[in-house]
Amino acid sequence: MKYLLWLLKAAIFFTLFAFALNNQQDATVHFFFGTQWRAPLVLVVLTAFAAGLAVGVLGMVPRWWRHRNAARRAQKAVVAAPTSATATTTTAAGPGTTPAASPVSELPSVHGI
Repeated sequence: MKYLLWLLKAAIFFTLFAFALNNQQDATVHFFFGTQWRAPLVLVVLTAFAAGLAVGVLGMVPRWWRHRNAARRAQKAVVAAPTSATATTTTAAGPGTTPAASPVSELPSVHGI
């Protein structure tokens, strides 16, 4: 399986390398107000891909922050809420004992942190 992954990575690399070698002609990108950028076509494509990736990541940042904050609030609510296991141990142990803190492993895992 490891060799298949390396073979796949090598095939992708050589495909992109051949694409870069075949697209060395200059391309002109026209912007507003008569400005233009002349660069090899492979750089134009790479720049467009990187710009699209950056715009996509920046568009997702507010949603990531909301999910992270919601997960943090849910984790605090789980830690603050008494569990039924500690409530039963306090009644079985007697009125004079203090309840033991529940271990972290009993807490449900919160997705998104």
